[in-house]
Amino acid sequence: MAPRKQDVALKRSVLNLRSPVKPLSLRRSSAVLPSVLTFAVIVASGGLLLMIEKGMLNSVDTPPPRGNGKKADYLRPARHHSPTVDTESQILQDIRNRTISTVCGQKNMPHSVWSLNPLQRKTVLQHILVNDEHKFLYCYVPKVACSNWKRVLKVLSGALESVNVKIKMDHKSDLLFLSDLKPEEIRLRLKHYFKFLFVRDPMERLLSAYRNKFGEIEAYQKKYGMEIVKRYRKNPGTSAGDDVTFAEFVRYLLDEDVEHMNEHWMPIYNLCQPCAVSYDFIGSYERLQTDASYVLQRVQAPPHVQFPDRQTWYKPVTPQTLQYYLCSVPQRLLTELLPKYILDFSLFSYPLPNTTSQLCRH
Repeated sequence: MAPRKQDVALKRSVLNLRSPVKPLSLRRSSAVLPSVLTFAVIVASGGLLLMIEKGMLNSVDTPPPRGNGKKADYLRPARHHSPTVDTESQILQDIRNRTISTVCGQKNMPHSVWSLNPLQRKTVLQHILVNDEHKFLYCYVPKVACSNWKRVLKVLSGALESVNVKIKMDHKSDLLFLSDLKPEEIRLRLKHYFKFLFVRDPMERLLSAYRNKFGEIEAYQKKYGMEIVKRYRKNPGTSAGDDVTFAEFVRYLLDEDVEHMNEHWMPIYNLCQPCAVSYDFIGSYERLQTDASYVLQRVQAPPHVQFPDRQTWYKPVTPQTLQYYLCSVPQRLLTELLPKYILDFSLFSYPLPNTTSQLCRH
C-alpha cells in the first residue's frame, strides 16, 4: 500500500527536526532575532507533537508564528516583574508564554485541570505543592532541583529549621499537595495563588535520571534495571540491573506510555500540564539560582530563606557528557524517542539534540 501524503509529510517533519539547532543567544543586543527563530522552531515542533500524540493530523490548523494577537484567557504572562529580573529572563519568559499560548490554544488541548482525564488530573495534582502562608503553588519536576525546593517549602512551613540541615529528604511528609484538598479548595488556589515550575533540557534530565537511578539506587536497579536487561539484552545473564546501558534505557522509554511512566522520566508536560494550569513563572535549571531568587522574592519569603547551593557530591551533566551518551545510542532510537518529549523541547525553548554522524565522530 502506498504511503499516505500525511505520513510522508510527518516523516519529513521528523527528519527536518533532527537538523542541528544552535542554542538560543539572549544578549540584549541580539535578543529579537533569536526569539523569532526560536519561536518558529517551537511552533513547528509543537505542531509535530500534536499530530503524533493527539491524532490531530486532519483537524489542527497550524497557527501563524506570532499567533493571532490575542492572549488566551487560561494563560497569563509572567507578572510582577521587579528590577531584579534581568532582560534575558524576561525575553525567555515571553518566548515561553507565546509558545504555550500558541500550542495550548488548539481546540483539542486541555484548558483546565478539570478537562483532563482522571489519570492526567491525578498526576498533576499530586505534583503541585501548596504553601498557603505565602500563597503559591509549585509543580515539582524530579531531576530539576525539586529536592531543594521541597527543603525551601519545609522551611517556610516551619517543618525544617534550615535548608542546609543535613537530613535525608522525605518527599512526602510535612508537604501539602493539591491532591490533598477538596475540589473547591483546589479551584480557589489555582485561581489566586502564584504558580511556578522549573524546567530542564529534556535529554539532560533523562541522562541525570539514568545515571542516578541505575547507577546509585538499588531499588531502581531491582525494579526497573533487571526488567530492562531481561527485556532488551540477548544474554542477560545474572545482571542485578546495575549495568543497564543508556541505549537499553532509551529502548525501554520507547515502549512506555508517557502517562504511565515513572515521574523521574515522565515528560514535564505530563507532570505539570502547562496547558491546563496557568503558570505565572517558568524557571530554568540553567538559571537556577537567579530564577529561584526571583521566585523567593516574588512570594515574599523571609530574607533568611535562601535557595540551597548545589550539594558537593552532585555530578553535573556537562554538554560533553550528554553528547557522549547520546552518541552511544543508535540514531534511529533517538529519532523515535524525540516525539515523546517534543512538547518539553518546544514549550520550554530547548534545542533538539544534534547526533549527526559527523559530530559523534568527534
